Amino acid sequence: MSNLLAGLKQHTIIVADTGDLASIQRLRPRDATTPSLILKAAQKAEHAPLIERALRAAGDDPIELALDHVLVGFGTEILRLIDGRVSTEVDARLSFDTRATLQKARRLISLYEAHGVDRTRVLIKIASTWEGIRAAEVLEREGIHCNMTLLFALPQAQACADAGATLISPFVGRIYDWFKKQAGAAWDEAANAGANDPGVRSVRAIYDQLKGGGYATEIMGASFRNTGQILALAGCDLLTISPELLDALASQSGAVPRALPAQRPRIEPRALSAVAFRTQLNDNAMASEKLAEGIRLFVADSLKLQTLLPRVPA
Repeated sequence: MSNLLAGLKQHTIIVADTGDLASIQRLRPRDATTPSLILKAAQKAEHAPLIERALRAAGDDPIELALDHVLVGFGTEILRLIDGRVSTEVDARLSFDTRATLQKARRLISLYEAHGVDRTRVLIKIASTWEGIRAAEVLEREGIHCNMTLLFALPQAQACADAGATLISPFVGRIYDWFKKQAGAAWDEAANAGANDPGVRSVRAIYDQLKGGGYATEIMGASFRNTGQILALAGCDLLTISPELLDALASQSGAVPRALPAQRPRIEPRALSAVAFRTQLNDNAMASEKLAEGIRLFVADSLKLQTLLPRVPA
């Protein structure tokens, strides 16, 4: 009998949710991300030469621009190890600035192209704010593909799909965290596991809406806390999974049935206006709180990473 990871791969494309090059080389996923986990990867001694090269390439650029070289340096190295795409994040401090997001995304792509990387192998990772979604709409028309992150609710997913975003990353684990915290001592883990997990239910609703609406936008479940959440989304277009959970799946034998059907009943899509988007997001306390918290955490990680860079000799 095959292991759970092999079974999952029959239904879903697996993405490695790590910036660690050794883990990516070992796991050999099709796609990979360069998330805020780059902060962790940058502190490993084996990555120091990569950072040194990036800082030399940055020259006299201010520190926030030197960070772009580091992200692209990691992304370029990751692309040498995989056959698919890498996601590289726009600075979360730009989450409410469409123009600045456009400038940063174009800069990241130009740095990749200077390394000889075709833009079709890069997904620019942007927070799913209204301003971020508007930037993605423009970028997609320019042939710059986007991965919309910090996505917690259906109106975000709908607006991203309407904008033509290549991929969305709904966050399973952070939704689970919020509902568990709200329930406190009343939380019943068994009753909220697997298909009943609130994060899993959110992704299923997004999957039904977008697939039923005939959108080409890819759906990639993200931010997992346990293997049960992952298996409950078998059949999702992609799942981005940490090395620890990938190893856990590979260590267990068993069959993996498809949890999300390939075909959904037709749903007539309804485009959201800015007012409808903001109203529906505001009405969802979980999504509003987790989006704001996620942006703050991403900003904090970027600032921490910037403090590390001057310590590495250029």
